[in-house]
Amino acid sequence: MEPTEAGHREHRATTIYDVAKAAGVAPSTVSRAFSRPGRVNSETAERIRQVAEELGYRTNPLARALSTARSHMLALVVSDVANPFYSEVIRGAQAAAADAGFTVLLTDAQESERLERAAIERAIPSVDGIVLAGSRLSDSAIRMVSKQKPVVVLNRAIVDVPSVVPDNARGMRQAAEHLASLGHGSITYVAGPEASWADGMRWRSLLEAAPDHSLRVRRIGPFSPDVPGGVQAAEVLTRNPTSAVIAYNDQLAIGVIRGLAARGIRVPGDVSVIGFDNIFASELISPGLTTVAAPLYTEGSTATKHLLTLIESGRRQQSLSAVLPTLLVVRGSTAQRKRKRTSPASGTNSIPGSAAAAARSTSAGSR
Repeated sequence: MEPTEAGHREHRATTIYDVAKAAGVAPSTVSRAFSRPGRVNSETAERIRQVAEELGYRTNPLARALSTARSHMLALVVSDVANPFYSEVIRGAQAAAADAGFTVLLTDAQESERLERAAIERAIPSVDGIVLAGSRLSDSAIRMVSKQKPVVVLNRAIVDVPSVVPDNARGMRQAAEHLASLGHGSITYVAGPEASWADGMRWRSLLEAAPDHSLRVRRIGPFSPDVPGGVQAAEVLTRNPTSAVIAYNDQLAIGVIRGLAARGIRVPGDVSVIGFDNIFASELISPGLTTVAAPLYTEGSTATKHLLTLIESGRRQQSLSAVLPTLLVVRGSTAQRKRKRTSPASGTNSIPGSAAAAARSTSAGSR
């Protein structure tokens, strides 16, 4: 019995030419629909995808990489995947990558410069570009990476490297204004990692905002950017009381609240506490955490879109940096300062450490 045309099709893989014929377009249009969706009319691209699905056509990423010299993979390097801050950042990055037909390779540096450097070296041959979120590498090391593959840095600003950062200065001003309006005259800043660019920026911004509101400020730390770090900070705070605390991030702030509560110190009755980032746990604790909200999902998607633009243009350096807005979210962890009893704000007149030490903390890293 002679094999039919349909029988032949059943025994061979559907090709790009089959899809093109059925969709009534050129094979090159089918190729662009899968490799560069933005280059094809949305209606045409959708018709091609539907026809491809009906015919059982599947793209071959390896073959596509060989033909285009691209893998259509991006590396997203985060400093600590266990940090809730990164969950929305990762989702935003994955969504933007998927829309462009790219896959995200997620790497956890575990707060280690050595592990981060090794992971990047392994990823470079396989990816088309890299997003560094919370990098602990030095500025010079990141510039070296950017000479090998397109790079966008998240939550950190580096000369000659595209970046996406939240408006730390505005967020800190909002926090300081809020505490001043509640009658607090002294603020303790609970610092995060020494290698954090964002930590240095937030401390400097608090120093700059303090005179406008007649605030006295001091800094304690550094502490690990997690709940145990905040509990440790609470122990320091009990030895040197304060009426208001601004923590480097929400996890530290939550740890401070827990540590103070364990010592019989009420939040916000005795101490008001503010965090940064507005992670999901901020509204789950009691009292709810007042925090400076950063657009985490948008940070991830914006950084990825900028990286894709770099890859598409074939240029290593472009002015693609962005500063995203922040918003103070007021919850139950801040309240009017009580003046009837001995103030827990005593002992906050000095600023331990120097501005130079704070500046050193901005030389590398972010979250």
